Amino acid sequence: MITTGLYDLVTSEGDDGTMHPAEQLWTPGEDAAENGFIVHRGLYVTGIDDPTEDRLFPIGFVVLGHQRWADIIEAAAAYMARVHGWRNLHLYPGDDPSELIPRIPRAVLTHGVFLRHPHPDHGCACEWDDTWRMIWTPSTEPGAVPITAMRHPAAPTTAASIPNPDSGAPATWAT
Repeated sequence: MITTGLYDLVTSEGDDGTMHPAEQLWTPGEDAAENGFIVHRGLYVTGIDDPTEDRLFPIGFVVLGHQRWADIIEAAAAYMARVHGWRNLHLYPGDDPSELIPRIPRAVLTHGVFLRHPHPDHGCACEWDDTWRMIWTPSTEPGAVPITAMRHPAAPTTAASIPNPDSGAPATWAT
């Protein structure tokens, strides 16, 4: 799940009335593959949902670190092949192949903060256990991780809410 804007850690109230964090900052590392990322030629890539989470396939892709545009396209295609079993990056399964879609969008170099639920000391056993969400942030935000992001070519332009360097977002175009 991705949200925009500055982030707040979710808190919950314990049995004794004390508030404690229900999320923690997560820096994806060796455990990234266990949390939805695949490794393709040394790049960690995952598909991302739109904020409504009502799509069957990802509307964008996130690669950890700042990567070249061509490398994220290859990693996105590998993600779709491995996770969803298809190689066509231009259409979603079931789309009309005669329908014109825009060319592959450019990737952006930006930063994000990953928040994991729940805080390990206060597991709540809810449906969000061991899940994470990402929020786009400036590079100066505590816990910010460098990311290369690209929306899926068949997704609506505004669906992924990926930062746009042409609109003042904290991002630059990948080379």
